[in-house]
Amino acid sequence: MISGFDEKGFYTVKDVPSREFIEAYADYLKKNNKLEIPVWTQFVKTSVAKELAPYDDDWVYIRTAAVARKVYLTGHLGVGLLKHVFGGKKRNGSEPPHHQRAHGKIIRWSLRTLEKLGIVKKDKEHELKKNSRIITKTGIRDLNQIAT
Repeated sequence: MISGFDEKGFYTVKDVPSREFIEAYADYLKKNNKLEIPVWTQFVKTSVAKELAPYDDDWVYIRTAAVARKVYLTGHLGVGLLKHVFGGKKRNGSEPPHHQRAHGKIIRWSLRTLEKLGIVKKDKEHELKKNSRIITKTGIRDLNQIAT
């Protein structure tokens, strides 16, 4: 889907620029009707720091693709860490701005949907990070196929 090949003719998610991969995976999720979008996504903001809801109608596909990419690259991620990663700067008027976390419902829903698709699973074997999310073997295969 994404243009270009190396000598082997195979790319991984790490080799492709993040914007291109996220757009390609979001497009794949939308075209193949992989996600069942809930009604509440029309009305929510992505963070307390945001003043308005997203303008793009496909923002749920983009957020889910970005969550899948983060879990692929890092592994052993939970909702709390992803809330921090997807958070942003909150403007407080005349007071200094501070970092504000993203809403957890959207991230939790994305992770559960990716679990249903078989891309992500909970890691029950890790000693320190029980129930953190890791990518499955089929998830690695599918995401690398889209990156190629």
